[in-house]
Amino acid sequence: MRSFTLSAPTRPRARALAVLLAGTALAFSPLGGQATAKLPADQVGNPCFTPPESTSARGGQGADHRELSVAEQKAIDARTAQILKAKAARGLTPQAGTLASASVPVYIHVMRSSSGAGDVTDTQISQQIAELNQNFAGGESSQAANTGFSFYLAGTYRYNNSTWHRDGQSTTYRSQTRKGGKNALNIWLVNFSYLGIATFPWDYASNPSIDGIRVQYSSLPGGSSTNFNLGKTATHEAGHWFGLYHTFQGGCTSTNDSVSDTPAQGSASSGCPVGRDSCSLPGLDPIRNYMDYSYDSCYNQFTPGQSTRISNMWTAYRA
Repeated sequence: MRSFTLSAPTRPRARALAVLLAGTALAFSPLGGQATAKLPADQVGNPCFTPPESTSARGGQGADHRELSVAEQKAIDARTAQILKAKAARGLTPQAGTLASASVPVYIHVMRSSSGAGDVTDTQISQQIAELNQNFAGGESSQAANTGFSFYLAGTYRYNNSTWHRDGQSTTYRSQTRKGGKNALNIWLVNFSYLGIATFPWDYASNPSIDGIRVQYSSLPGGSSTNFNLGKTATHEAGHWFGLYHTFQGGCTSTNDSVSDTPAQGSASSGCPVGRDSCSLPGLDPIRNYMDYSYDSCYNQFTPGQSTRISNMWTAYRA
């Protein structure tokens, strides 16, 4: 485990627009090669899409992945099913009845300002890794799934660059600093108006240098982001990085987030509204799911269906 302190170049650069990569929603039986296309697609933006007539995004901000047309979603569905089928034929998928699992290397990039603002402690970073491990292991609820994925800190890198600290030139700084391969989770800690932004696994091959998640540095455990400082923003964005959609994806539809055991949800939650039911389809809103927009203190689970989806996406794109 290594910690680095780097001063990034400060010479003027042309401002680059952030390339926000997202993906489609897929519903698979474990490695069965069957995919169901999602209905309405996301909106463009930066930490998470809010459907019409719904509450604000987590922290009152905008979306965290780019817009996708239904046609694009269907195309990704078909491509993913083909990849899984081909890998299964080569014996590169989990055995029948089992799901993928892995220990994921995590590279933390602390994007400080030139004066050192935005720094986090090594203790906070360790607590963030512990939070990811607890959440993906189903450690917060008896109803939560153990996804089989764990995380370890592979390296901490600290930079001093005020532009990067504000998430400026994000395409540039990610491509210059990203570590590891497709199986490595890179987390850039910045100070922006969002809680988090994620890329999705099916976009790695087309633009590997920016793969990962950007997270508001004050959302780490012990940070100053009120209601969002238990480290679960990183869990939410890592869920996207593994291939999960929001639980309210597409609004009140039968496909919703393409996961069968998350009740259909018409709009995003805010706070922890127990008993909320924004959709006429069966089930109350899954406000405790890490992929809703609830407060950190409200979150406590991924579902078995989400675990299956994570397994399929990992097998297709990150294994």
